[in-house]
Amino acid sequence: MARAQGARAQMALAFETTYGTPPVGGFTKMPFASTSLGAEQPLLNSELLGYGRDPLAPIKDAVTADGDVVVPLDAEAFGFWLKAAFDDPTTTGTGPWTHEFQSGSWTLPSMSIETGMPEVPRYAMYSGCVLDQINWQMQRSGLLTATARLVAQGETVGTTTSAGTPAALELKRFGHFNGAITRNGTALGNVVSAEITYANNLDRIETIRSDGRIDGADPSIAALTGRIEVRFADQTLVTQAINGEACEMEFAYVLPSGESFTFTVHAVYLPRPRIEISGPQGVQATFDWQAARDSVVGRMCTATLINDIEVY
Repeated sequence: MARAQGARAQMALAFETTYGTPPVGGFTKMPFASTSLGAEQPLLNSELLGYGRDPLAPIKDAVTADGDVVVPLDAEAFGFWLKAAFDDPTTTGTGPWTHEFQSGSWTLPSMSIETGMPEVPRYAMYSGCVLDQINWQMQRSGLLTATARLVAQGETVGTTTSAGTPAALELKRFGHFNGAITRNGTALGNVVSAEITYANNLDRIETIRSDGRIDGADPSIAALTGRIEVRFADQTLVTQAINGEACEMEFAYVLPSGESFTFTVHAVYLPRPRIEISGPQGVQATFDWQAARDSVVGRMCTATLINDIEVY
């Protein structure tokens, strides 16, 4: 008997025309490192008395479908997750194409995501997937991945795939050594690590339904936060924090072949950090920053992806 192995797992993704209804085609094979996406339905213990010490049978509660997907930051597939986070991009160029994703959209696209374990076989289709949060880290070494947190409407399990033959993408993966950070257009030095988290703060529409599923997931006030850890070498960031001023920070990755991903945060506010001298080694400072809408640009952030994909 075949047993499920993660090495043979598959994932396919397609954007929905109608929320909660998987499209009949148009799926794309997605690279991923791991996923906890799934549906669960807890049981409620019976509270009834008068039948002895042994409890009566439990009843089913509402269905919850959500989870995380860990994906690589790459030049092509990552655009699907950016579209899920920000809505459709503005695309320019004639190849390579420049896709500009902007924060602030009132509507977000929903997706159908199928995970497959062909050796069982088990194919789970998660419909009505909306991206709640995405985050990633910048550091000196290691594998560069992002974690996308999803809220789904429900799960349908079958023994055959419903995604057909998904289109394949060329994997052009960014690495930590491709990354750079700038502040107000100038390279920011002495950075040990950085973390970026964008959240749509979804509001689940939990109406009464016979299937126990949600009716939707609407975005509320977005949040863009993060952390930068720096070797304490000058007072630039501390002075900005004390003065309560904002700066523009840009987190960028560029491949030698020309593909790039640039995440620009237009108004970053820094807290005043505690500067500790913990020993003879270098002194480091940690800034847990927050972003806000920039009054000049008119939005909080812009993600720009340059690649060979014409349309997302």
